[in-house]
Amino acid sequence: MAQLVIEGGKSLAGDVAVIGSKNSALPIIVAAALAAEGVTILENVPRYTDILDLCQILRDLGVAVEWLADDRLSIDAKALHSYQARYDLAKKLRGSTYLVGLLLARLGQADVAFPGGCQIGSRPVNFHIQGFQALGAKMWLEHGSIQGTVDGRLQGARVYVERASFGTTLNLMIAGSLADGTTILENAAMEPEVVDVANFLNAMGARVRGAGTNLVEPFLNS
Repeated sequence: MAQLVIEGGKSLAGDVAVIGSKNSALPIIVAAALAAEGVTILENVPRYTDILDLCQILRDLGVAVEWLADDRLSIDAKALHSYQARYDLAKKLRGSTYLVGLLLARLGQADVAFPGGCQIGSRPVNFHIQGFQALGAKMWLEHGSIQGTVDGRLQGARVYVERASFGTTLNLMIAGSLADGTTILENAAMEPEVVDVANFLNAMGARVRGAGTNLVEPFLNS
């Protein structure tokens, strides 16, 4: 049997650069596009393929996304105008589901490919859909895409998050931040990335309470 032997007792010194979390960066980049005014600067953004694909999807939707340095990203979403995410890119990454919450909240309509190119089942999106329906959206599945519309604006609601879904929690936090009224997420995911996104939304002007617990309340700071 192979062994790993560690001999301690010696002084250690040095610096280690900690790369930003992809699982935090993906929803934060999408959340930055909630802002119809101003420019958001994100630092320590990892240049993974999923991040690059998401940036290109946002550009195609009308968002100005620019790398200012190797890990510094500028996002200006005032010109966001299209609700149809580029299919060939959106189907490649799981994080594309966050675009549904963004587009419903900003434009009142969304058309985003199934994540990973899969149908409901192996990587289900039904929890997301149920959450958006609770916020007042009409949702359906067609031609390999998640589609939805909102009559007016999303409305705050109490939502039970099935299986404490990580992606659903983040998606409803994003959407709920522009919904009218208070949204309460019960059985919410409690991962550190949820706290990261909540802190970012709060920095943008939303008020999100309870991140890191199983009861999260994201709503617009009015």
